[in-house]
Amino acid sequence: MLSSRNLPPKKIVIFASGNGTNAENIIRYFQKFRKAEVTAVFSNKRSAKVLKRAHNLQVTPIHFDRQALYDTNEVLNILKDMQPDLIVLAGFLWIFPDKILKEFPNKVINIHPALLPRYGGKGMYGMKVHQAVIEKKEVETGISIHFVNEKYDEGKLIFQTTTPVEPNDSAEDIAEKIHQLEQEHFPKVIENLLFPAADE
Repeated sequence: MLSSRNLPPKKIVIFASGNGTNAENIIRYFQKFRKAEVTAVFSNKRSAKVLKRAHNLQVTPIHFDRQALYDTNEVLNILKDMQPDLIVLAGFLWIFPDKILKEFPNKVINIHPALLPRYGGKGMYGMKVHQAVIEKKEVETGISIHFVNEKYDEGKLIFQTTTPVEPNDSAEDIAEKIHQLEQEHFPKVIENLLFPAADE
């Protein structure tokens, strides 16, 4: 029987559109973990800081455009060659194509900065979400990690956790609380998906 220590690391790829703090946190987490690794970071924005973060951490950065994702199979074929065990959307703002979801069933996950099904859907991202939470006078908010399907933020929930919203909190205050939750929990949820406790 093969020991898990002799198995090749499981492969993670990340899709992101912006700054990439979550992507960097995940990369660093698994660089210490060693049973899994982030092998590539994809971004639809050539100037996105996430690509520079990936390069600095010796992870392959890949830029693509709308045509490569939707109109041709360019991105799909790269993913087929890589055969990732998990595709992680970490601040990726485009809807994910059905052809990739069909090729990698139950292997694409996303993080959302609110307690779905509230404050989800097209156009609800970043500070727009936090501002909506304040306007509705919510007493708590949080993060949701879910499987991705063909609709924005409607896939099966995997994990949620909450943080209180104080009466004087600004959208920036909430953003910082959400960022802390993401940094703490996102890598651990990925690890649990790749290595369920029953497999230990």
